[in-house]
Amino acid sequence: MVPAIALAFSFRCEETFMSITTPLERIGVGIDTARYGHRVSFLRPDHQPAAKPLTVLESRAGYQALHQRLEQLHQQHPQAHFHVRIDAAGQYAANLEHFLRTLPLPLTLSIGEPKRNKDYQKAHFPKRTTDDTESQAMARFAVVELPPATAAVGPAMTMLREVAGRLQAKVKQSTQALNRLHNLLARVFPELATLTDDLSASWVLRLLEKYPTAQRLGQARLSTLQNIPYLTPELAAQVHLVAQQSVACLSGDIAETLLRDLVAQVRHTQQAENQMRALLSDAYDALPPSPHLQVVTVPGIGVATAAALLAQAVDIQRFGTPQRFVGFFGVFPEEDTSGVDKYGQPLPPGTQRMSRKGNDLVRHYLWNAARSAIVHNPAVRALYQRLRAKGKRGDVALGQCMRKLLHLVYAVWKTNRPFDEQHFAWQTPEQAGPTAQPTSSPAIDTEPTPASGVTASTAAASNGPSLDPAVQGAAAPVSNETAVGHTRDVPATEVVTTATATVAPTPAAVKPAPPVNRGARPRVDFAFLRQQVTMEQVLRHLGVFDSLRGRGQQRRGPCPIHGQPGNPQPTFSANLGKHLFQCFHPECGAQGNVLDLWAAVHKLPLYEAALHLAETFHLPRNREEEPVSGTR
Repeated sequence: MVPAIALAFSFRCEETFMSITTPLERIGVGIDTARYGHRVSFLRPDHQPAAKPLTVLESRAGYQALHQRLEQLHQQHPQAHFHVRIDAAGQYAANLEHFLRTLPLPLTLSIGEPKRNKDYQKAHFPKRTTDDTESQAMARFAVVELPPATAAVGPAMTMLREVAGRLQAKVKQSTQALNRLHNLLARVFPELATLTDDLSASWVLRLLEKYPTAQRLGQARLSTLQNIPYLTPELAAQVHLVAQQSVACLSGDIAETLLRDLVAQVRHTQQAENQMRALLSDAYDALPPSPHLQVVTVPGIGVATAAALLAQAVDIQRFGTPQRFVGFFGVFPEEDTSGVDKYGQPLPPGTQRMSRKGNDLVRHYLWNAARSAIVHNPAVRALYQRLRAKGKRGDVALGQCMRKLLHLVYAVWKTNRPFDEQHFAWQTPEQAGPTAQPTSSPAIDTEPTPASGVTASTAAASNGPSLDPAVQGAAAPVSNETAVGHTRDVPATEVVTTATATVAPTPAAVKPAPPVNRGARPRVDFAFLRQQVTMEQVLRHLGVFDSLRGRGQQRRGPCPIHGQPGNPQPTFSANLGKHLFQCFHPECGAQGNVLDLWAAVHKLPLYEAALHLAETFHLPRNREEEPVSGTR
């Protein structure tokens, strides 16, 4: 019995020795960052430790210890490539990232995605949350998933991001100071908030500095109030009268001192915020030339807005589609039917509000940019007019204009072409005119697509989500003939789709669509057209229905958009009941309804795809058009 145990022990030792000395092709390095130090784990491809975990202090000695450990592993495994994954790369990882990029080692550095990292850690270590488990999870992710390298951020971009972060903090401080002032005014002079929408206005602060309570203001002379800059005589008289009849419960020297202190805080935060805004513009101007310079060519987008967008996005190549770019900033609606309204009535199903995700500073700038764009940007102005004519509230229409602006920014940044407002007839003849006021009746009764900046609140009224058919916006090169863009029913001469940008040609069974006569401009009702053809009809016509597998309404199989003969990967999913599809291939990612599928397969803009679909299935293009003989 004893010899058997000894023999088993010798085999175990030999196996361990061989596993240690076997050359490795890759080593996963996971780093959990913290304020004063970082925890580092090293894993082999078989998920066994390649070396003991290491605590790296945020100091020269700590970084040297990490360098020595990596050098030792490199000497033991000269052929090994280090795949480094840093968790939650915030301000604590900046120095570490800079240090790792200077090491002369075969190393791939992946940074970011805090939520994905946390989900990965919970999946493999559901009962423990420690520095060791988090660093081990990152090392496992690096050696198994082999995430792509994160591009290095240059010094100028790093400084822009720092200034943008400081500006966002200053904006929050200004908001907090203003809220405290509003709170105290509710007891010192509650009527003032009903006379102005902006308590941070210069005349309001000047008025409260001189007369901090309603009692003092009511005793002042009206002529003195009328001398305050930007306070009109009519409003001064109204403020004076309301102050004399105020119901305020606080007055006296103490109340005046408290209010003056809050006014001083508001002024201080405003001054600091203005300084950060100036620094943000300087940091933006210091960036080296790149396609980001085209962003400011979009009417409504100024230098401050462009700088805020750039500080968060960093590189447009991170976003494969406009939808991902929009989703990154949280400019999309979310259903909110919890609770009741102010009248005590339950919120109706489908009630939506703007998502709370995304960067607050960017959303603040985008809101102001949209207000400017509805006047000066023809694409956004036309969208705003259509939405208001359909009965949308002003704030809802502005939210969708924010989304449209992001599509335009994505287009000019991605293509490195300036915005060309003359390339497309953004407005219909009914909308065109000397003024930019909303029309009293809707424009052409067609469904705005996501290319027009319509959010899911509008798309929900149709058959479902729509595949964005183009890189949004109008980006003009040297000549207008090759500009990129898309409107809801005006085709572009060149449209880059999410399918054609990265995927292979369509199968040979799909015949290319003939060119559409651009001289004739028939009106197309996209929603009405989609109602006349089913997903099954389209799939059968494309010759791919028989290759799909599944029961009931859900079918799955090779993608007809990017699939190639001999590639049977079932990445394509279609719902025959909802008439929707989606491709789960990371380089394709196409999704939408029957019209989106037709446009993606035939590589056509949405308008031309609608004409081609109607011609193929002999369908009327709108409700007023006579049905075609043989219509299915």
